[in-house]
Amino acid sequence: MALPASTPTDSPTREGPAGQHRILDVAAALFLERGYAGTSLREIAAAVGMKPGSLYYHFASKEALLQAILLRGIDVMVEAFDAAEAATRSSDARARFAAHVRAHLGALFEHGPYTAAHVTTFRTAPPPVCEAIVPQRDAYEAMWSRLLEELVSSGALASDVAIGLARLTLFGAMNSAVEWFDPQRGNLDAFAETIARQFWSGLSGAPHPSHA
Repeated sequence: MALPASTPTDSPTREGPAGQHRILDVAAALFLERGYAGTSLREIAAAVGMKPGSLYYHFASKEALLQAILLRGIDVMVEAFDAAEAATRSSDARARFAAHVRAHLGALFEHGPYTAAHVTTFRTAPPPVCEAIVPQRDAYEAMWSRLLEELVSSGALASDVAIGLARLTLFGAMNSAVEWFDPQRGNLDAFAETIARQFWSGLSGAPHPSHA
């Protein structure tokens, strides 16, 4: 994805917060396309239309820029989780689970590169950035663990489900999709339902045919 370069300006304050949002949008897209190490501040500045030194008015370093992007990615996921929870509070367990799977995938594919960049760049991010992001990542993962625990407690899922392992397996299936799933060619609703069905059937405790 090629980002058009704008004419550099020496007035980073002219756009205020809008200019900062533009930097974040462009940097998130470039980090997703080229990786964190493969993207320079000079390239980000050129795509935004600023001189390289002007970026420092908004962000102290490339690390600070990546940290802001990753935090926004987590915020999007949390917002999606909360929306799914509110919308399905009175629904049955299967519908709640499916709605959360769809919400997570929607956060990855329908809210710009912030969440996808989070998935692809976190492992290679500088240690100080990772340390700053881990508490927010852990908090989001804990929301999913509580959801699965509630479903186990309600009897909807088998009582011997290993919550942590189930969550990690589910996240692996959803997050790895940013590497291969194209929402322009595939149906995101159908994809979400496929994941939900496979995991729900595997965790519901239904007898295996060989055990029937």
